[in-house]
Amino acid sequence: MRALVTGAGGFLGNHLARALLARGHEVRALVRPGGNRGELAGLPVELVEGDATRLEDLRRAVRGCPWVFHLAGVRRAAVRQEFLRVNAEGTRLALEACLAEGAASERFVLAGSLAAAGPSREGKREDEPLQPAEWYGESKAEAERLALSLAGRLPVAVARPPRIVGPGDRENLPFFRLVAKGFLLELSGPARPLSWIDVRDCARGFLALAERPEAAGKAFFLASAERTDLAGLQRAAAAALGATPRRVKLPAPALSAAAAAADLVTRLTGRRLPLNRKLARQLLAPGWTCDPSRARDLLGFEARVSLADSIRDSCAWYREQGWL
Repeated sequence: MRALVTGAGGFLGNHLARALLARGHEVRALVRPGGNRGELAGLPVELVEGDATRLEDLRRAVRGCPWVFHLAGVRRAAVRQEFLRVNAEGTRLALEACLAEGAASERFVLAGSLAAAGPSREGKREDEPLQPAEWYGESKAEAERLALSLAGRLPVAVARPPRIVGPGDRENLPFFRLVAKGFLLELSGPARPLSWIDVRDCARGFLALAERPEAAGKAFFLASAERTDLAGLQRAAAAALGATPRRVKLPAPALSAAAAAADLVTRLTGRRLPLNRKLARQLLAPGWTCDPSRARDLLGFEARVSLADSIRDSCAWYREQGWL
């Protein structure tokens, strides 16, 4: 099968391309002109340069691809409109391109997010209404609505992963660096439970959504059955690094103020900093958990990689890159 992966130069996109190749599929990767190829270099992947928010580029990319995995998006932005322009409008254009070119005839898999469903301590289920709590989640919820609204014309499936970790992860790097420097960040207030998934399991889950007929027209949480929290992630990193960090309590108002200041810097300079209001709102939510039982029961998909192994492999990758 020939598969297009948009956002293939990113963290999950790289792993998905490798998983597709390992199954014997042909992979076409849409990458930004002059943008990051990630670890695609050296792989037998057809590279197509283009902008995932331009219809003509998307039409050229999807042409002749029975599978389309739409991963291109933005996770950091200082203004709401940027999230909506890339994540929601970009999805609408990708769907339009597939309809115009007769592509995604076998499956269109959208990279959604737990953020679209909203925070939960008990575990969100797919049949609950979408209740995003911040701009990123709002944009992913709109992208999901657009995709599923076309389920009668395209075989659409939506993957909703929670926090993704594993080798190649940049999003959680600041927390690993804090631990490496001897600090374990704890936010004020009660524990905030997190669902998570290793990136290699997540890539397998995306393949299941493409391969299994039961996935068409549905959304699925792809998550490990093992939950944690922010401190748990850092403790796993400390164990992998052989570190003994000391706990540092951060009041919630201080995190919010620092995030607002970081977004101001981004608006003034265009530089995207590790901290932003989107991340602060996510960290301060009461919890981000989901129930992965639909993917298990309908698709036979279960995450295999333990938190300890995922974090250990992340630390090894960071060290190889010279980032820790």
